[in-house]
Amino acid sequence: MKFSIFLNPQIPGSGYAAEENAKAKRPIGRDTESYQKLLHEVREIAVHADQIGFDALMMTEHHFHSEGMEFSVNPLMFLTDLAARTERILLAPLGLVLPAWDPIRAAEDVALLDQFSKGRLRLGVARGYQNRWMNVLGQRWHAAAARSDGSASDTRNFDVFGEVLKIMKMAWTQETLRYKSDVLDYQVPFPYEGIEGWPAQEWTKTFGAPDELSEDGKVVAVSVCPRPYQNPHPELWQPFTISDRSVIRAAQENILPWMFTPNPDDHAAKAKLYQEESARQGRQYKLGEHTGILKIVGIADTTEEAINTFGRSIPKDFAAFFGPFGYLEVLRKKEDEKHKPISPEKGDAKRMNDVEMALFGTPDDIKRGIQRMLDRMPDLEWFGLYMQGQQGVLPLDTVKRNLELFATKVIPEFQ
Repeated sequence: MKFSIFLNPQIPGSGYAAEENAKAKRPIGRDTESYQKLLHEVREIAVHADQIGFDALMMTEHHFHSEGMEFSVNPLMFLTDLAARTERILLAPLGLVLPAWDPIRAAEDVALLDQFSKGRLRLGVARGYQNRWMNVLGQRWHAAAARSDGSASDTRNFDVFGEVLKIMKMAWTQETLRYKSDVLDYQVPFPYEGIEGWPAQEWTKTFGAPDELSEDGKVVAVSVCPRPYQNPHPELWQPFTISDRSVIRAAQENILPWMFTPNPDDHAAKAKLYQEESARQGRQYKLGEHTGILKIVGIADTTEEAINTFGRSIPKDFAAFFGPFGYLEVLRKKEDEKHKPISPEKGDAKRMNDVEMALFGTPDDIKRGIQRMLDRMPDLEWFGLYMQGQQGVLPLDTVKRNLELFATKVIPEFQ
């Protein structure tokens, strides 16, 4: 098993844990001093994780978060900074929200970071679920936030995601790219019939990629440079793969799904679906292989101490921000009324621990929690520590100590 940390970077002094400060600096997301503190903490955590043996560091993509949480505006640029400060740890945007990107610009930026890091990049790809920013940045493709409800808007997002990914793959794997997309109304080159009047025709004919120019000198294809360091491209990951439709497409595209399904039985069912669909595509994965799961982890001498230290900083922010997006559903128990939403009051640290969205306790408690997953998925490949309510909320030394305890007391048991 391999181990990763998943950062939702949070500006120190934001959220309900620092309510007065966050109000005084409103909007704290535009406060330079506060943002510099975030950069310092994330850099410290990345270097620490690299040194103590974590295998990967992951970071999401979100925009317009004036409130200071989920503050990773451009994960590729952020991870480029971290690549220069680390030596061995894998780096992964989890994920790049493809319906908000131009496919060729995305392919270029990914290839650059893969080259900068000499193959330490793993590329998470996502559909985007927050309408405040997704509807703005996705407007060029008429793509709004994904709601996983099967609506026309959701289907459009699903289709755009697939088309952007297709073009990115073509850009990585083909020496020259010529393509006309009806899904995106996107042409390469533009116009598709060819670009006339390229002044450096002789130069391109002599040194450029074959087939860029037609016999009469039109630009009829482009060569997207550089190519990725890894051949043919970085391994693809996808975050928070919950719906069956997303699990199935991840298997069809050979994308490693990261799942946020707390109950080990539920996760095993999704992993089984992924395994079966992968087999239909000719890829024979063992149960849990090429799959990851995320959980909040807090380690202390006792469960009570772990909940008090790591649990007190999570529930109010989680319920207030993530709850309206439906994430309180991960806290559902069998005894809860099926058709009644989970109320924010139920989103406390004890319930998070009970349903195994979080693993709070001693190192032995954490190991038992991981083993419960392995009992159902013997070949689970990745386990990720979701650091919600830690970086930016707790003292940096506390966050680093928690990672160190996990690296020294838990990881060796499963390697």
